[in-house]
Amino acid sequence: MINFKEDEYLNKLNHSCAHMMAQAIKHLWKDAKFWVGPVIETGFYYDVDLGDKVITEEDIEAISKEMKKISKDGKRIVRNEISKNEAIDKFCDDPYKLDLIERMNEEDTIISTYTQGDFTDLCRGPHVDTVKECKNFKLIKFSGAYWKGDVNNKVLQRIYGVCFPTEEELNIYLKELEEAKNRDHRKLGRELGIFTTNDLVGKGLPMYLPNGYIVWETLENYIKGKERKLGYKHVLTPPLGNVELYKTSGHWDHYQESMFPKMEVEGEEFVLRPMNCPHHMMIYADSIHSYRDLPIRIGEIARDCRYEASGALKGIERVRSFCQNDAHLFVTPEQIESEFASVVHLILDVYKELNITNYHFELSLRDKKDKVKYYPDDEMWDNAENKLREVLKTIGIPYMEKIGEAAFYGPKLDVQVRPAVGNEYTLSTCQLDFCLPMKFNLTYVDKDGSKKSPVVLHRAVFGSIDRFIAYYLEETKGALPTWLAPIQVNILPVNNEYHLAYAQEIFDLLESESIRVELDAREEKVGYRMRESVIRKIPFTLVLGQKEVDEKTISYRLQGSDVTTTVPMSKFVDFLKDTIVDKN
Repeated sequence: MINFKEDEYLNKLNHSCAHMMAQAIKHLWKDAKFWVGPVIETGFYYDVDLGDKVITEEDIEAISKEMKKISKDGKRIVRNEISKNEAIDKFCDDPYKLDLIERMNEEDTIISTYTQGDFTDLCRGPHVDTVKECKNFKLIKFSGAYWKGDVNNKVLQRIYGVCFPTEEELNIYLKELEEAKNRDHRKLGRELGIFTTNDLVGKGLPMYLPNGYIVWETLENYIKGKERKLGYKHVLTPPLGNVELYKTSGHWDHYQESMFPKMEVEGEEFVLRPMNCPHHMMIYADSIHSYRDLPIRIGEIARDCRYEASGALKGIERVRSFCQNDAHLFVTPEQIESEFASVVHLILDVYKELNITNYHFELSLRDKKDKVKYYPDDEMWDNAENKLREVLKTIGIPYMEKIGEAAFYGPKLDVQVRPAVGNEYTLSTCQLDFCLPMKFNLTYVDKDGSKKSPVVLHRAVFGSIDRFIAYYLEETKGALPTWLAPIQVNILPVNNEYHLAYAQEIFDLLESESIRVELDAREEKVGYRMRESVIRKIPFTLVLGQKEVDEKTISYRLQGSDVTTTVPMSKFVDFLKDTIVDKN
């Protein structure tokens, strides 16, 4: 999808269209007062105070109609510069604009305004030349929004829109929006019974329903199986820890704003853990280690909690409680390159098996000028960053360097995916860390009998299982591959009196083969039950009539196909098992 903030002309055009919308609102409600109207990644919005008025769909139509009139009139958009005192006089009856003005530093600050016909707004700009350029717009949605995002403030009306240079570009974008809406994992999650949320439980705290837990557990078993083959040992650690643990690790100083408030119990202070590395450090510290023991690979599907602002929450993609596919590899300096390469190969192997193709690598490095965020050891940082560059060069993977995106304790390699809906985000990560082992005084006995500090690789292939499910639902439009689908086969007997016994026989056989199968023997027409099976996106739907009973065959239809295939039962079972093994 287009990012309106990054495209220079679209940014300017949408900013101008936000002003045109404000002008239209002012024509319709003369007492309207305006807060801010920025360009965002998906277009623009404006926050407006309409008193007790709450915007409706009919109001949106009226605003759009008035905007078309303004655009057709074609007034020029004129920039003016005024002093702070002049701005206070000009906007003296608008408390929202006065709030913006008062927060500007100097009394003689030059403030810019933009005027189009009978409407003037406070704005830095820039804008297009005339409102005629803003004619290809669409108001997308509306909602309430607290002034300044503070729940203690008044709720303003927020109206969103988009604007394009041509009608054709607008229509293409609107089609993409409709496609995105149909792919949205929140919509699919409801329709397919994957997860639910309830404010009484808490915002950002999703609950997985039976279908969703099957998907979750299947992914867990899949990744843990691959890790075990690579020598990982899995552990289970508590989802909270003593505050002193995070003070030792440095997270208390560097990450506290993303943590939930501490709790006091019997004189101790605890916090819900935002990550698992401190716990895994303590597991390593529980035993004495020789260089012969390394690498030690500790894995966990771990429950973590992070404070996210309510406005940033999104289904199971961005939550306050999630499960990381986490692991920490304790290695000697000589093992860094081989173990880091092994992690990269694991990521590539998983992506290939699961048909993930739209991604790229980013090497996140420290900002040398930032003396606060990053652990202060130049030699450590230079060594760590150069090690990762060497590995990536050896493997031959193209990557981009991102300055200032490293963790506070070390550089990292992020895999950025471009999802079917929304902007790209990190799915997998591998971080190199010389810092935490020293903070926790972790050691191993080297060949010469001396104690050395291990190096730690932090890695997550799925990132969080929650986010991965959101990603995969949107990539597949909810039609999950057979191996991952909650129900893999749905059996429909045409007539229960004559065909149910055979359907039950097939059901028992598939269930004995560990196939997730369902028997739909409701007294409904087979066409109705077939349509429901399609809506539920079940990979295989079996229709069993008299011919199948007589010939001991089955007739199946694949999700997304209108073709019915009839085969012997044994052949179908083999085909089905091969499909699951091949991750199709």
